[in-house]
Amino acid sequence: MKEFPSCFGENGIQIADSSSSSTTRVAQNVVTCVYQCKLSGNSCLITVSWTKTLMGQGLSVGIDDLSNHCLCKVDIKPWLFSKKKGSKNLDIQSSKVHIFWDLSCAKFGSSPEPIEGFYLAVMFNQEIVLLLGDLKKEACKKIDSDTASYANSGAIFIAKREHIFGKKFYGTKAQFCDKGQVHGVTIECDTVELNDPCLVIRVDSKTVMKVKRLKWKFRGNHTILVDGIPVEVFWDVHNWLFGNAMGNAVFMFQTCFSTQKLWQGQSVSDPSALTWAYYSQQFRDSQLQGLGFSLILYAWKNE
Repeated sequence: MKEFPSCFGENGIQIADSSSSSTTRVAQNVVTCVYQCKLSGNSCLITVSWTKTLMGQGLSVGIDDLSNHCLCKVDIKPWLFSKKKGSKNLDIQSSKVHIFWDLSCAKFGSSPEPIEGFYLAVMFNQEIVLLLGDLKKEACKKIDSDTASYANSGAIFIAKREHIFGKKFYGTKAQFCDKGQVHGVTIECDTVELNDPCLVIRVDSKTVMKVKRLKWKFRGNHTILVDGIPVEVFWDVHNWLFGNAMGNAVFMFQTCFSTQKLWQGQSVSDPSALTWAYYSQQFRDSQLQGLGFSLILYAWKNE
């Protein structure tokens, strides 16, 4: 199967093996978001990756068409991130792509993705196709546009992948539909002190799923409801229970209603089963029909 989007690259989807070091795990502190956008009426995917390393914050923006072809990609290296505002101009055939960002006042939590005080804008032939952050008015003023033009752009948030860290509790924020409510997601699992660990998943502090006898049910799936929407949760905690100390668990939250078809015939024990390369081809058609959102979490235990 071809990788999709092609801009992700092999390093973006690998799960660390037993030779991993703490430096490698720090390098994996990355959040990748995928947005379905329109370029002159044609659908495309814009991938935004936020990274945090020992050298600082990093950012990359990639644009793919729907035939798995990477149209362009921009990397803002961490050691250049001291210049926290700027722009890049690119050519796609006979068209112009402009990328603007300002993170000079950005606030960050534990995630490399900024919380507030920033903007990131992507323009195609002088039209805004993607605008992120809470400083949208400032962004539009900078690029001599208006927020009304972006409101009609049709950009849709369709997928997210994130590495999270903890000892017993692992948390993140998630929207299970485009422009939906932001929820707090917490995964709880004590695999050190308990002989018979239990997996608990909470949404906004409310328990939505509990898996007992986890050593027998270290892989599986279960449907929960969030905002009245069915969300299929897949989990693989084999590395936590039977692997080495550097192993990670993998969780996938999928609002696509064709999840049974998505996973049919595929063993979750295959690390590629929970990567972009595996599910993207099946998920692409359903996403483009507006059927759902996918969130993949790689949960690493802190030493």
